[in-house]
Amino acid sequence: MAEHEAVSEWERLGVDTSKPSVARVYDAILGGKDNFAVDRAVAAKRLELIPDGGQGARISRGFLARGVAHMARAGITQFLDIGSGLPTAQNTHQVAQAVSPGARVVYVDHDAIVLAHARALLTETPDTRVMLGDFRAPAEILDSATVQEFLDWSRPIGLLLVGLVHHIADAEDPSALVRTYVDRLPAGSYLLLSHFSDASAEARALEQAFQQMMGSGRMRSPKEIEGFFDGLELVDPGVVPVVTWHPDQAVPEPSTPSTLLVYGGLGRRAQAG
Repeated sequence: MAEHEAVSEWERLGVDTSKPSVARVYDAILGGKDNFAVDRAVAAKRLELIPDGGQGARISRGFLARGVAHMARAGITQFLDIGSGLPTAQNTHQVAQAVSPGARVVYVDHDAIVLAHARALLTETPDTRVMLGDFRAPAEILDSATVQEFLDWSRPIGLLLVGLVHHIADAEDPSALVRTYVDRLPAGSYLLLSHFSDASAEARALEQAFQQMMGSGRMRSPKEIEGFFDGLELVDPGVVPVVTWHPDQAVPEPSTPSTLLVYGGLGRRAQAG
């Protein structure tokens, strides 16, 4: 199908194809096909400013997989993945179920294209659900029938906010939003979070480009990122460049703008009492 035909089809479903989507830009950086010209323009700018061939996106995906596997080995059998993006390699349910068969996952994204693709790919996966939802409206997500009925809120849950919070502006109080979700988690639950860092000049230039082209994309300091875990027990090594968080292969040396672009960590909500 020609792209203009695909665009018209999505527009009929209410998708604004004139504006880039975070999920589709990520897909374009990874060389995927579920994106439009406006998304590819942002991806091209990202690769112009940090020309790593998409290494940074692959590093972030690896962090998600290692974090989910760590939680699954710790006994977590249900996950809430908000801002999940388009299905790709090492999806949350695949990683979790490789450790704990039958682990349940609810995927949440505000992009209707993500919803359509995910539903098509997960039709024969009974232990997953997919729903539309905006991270900035926590009650709509947490109190939805999908989340309340599919997950057992008497047991710990793994909450994923991977590559999401940096698209929340300061004026929207991202710390309060994260805290709203964390406060609803049962004791023993985990938060896996990653975020763009301002650790390099290239990252700061990328922030300006993202703001101009997408209207979002905030670089924050490692200390600010660590603040999202306030009140949680951080799993060693704490909040670090995600490439160095429990690596499963040699860490590139020396550090580069690509390996310093995303910081993240895993925090555990203490057991009651």
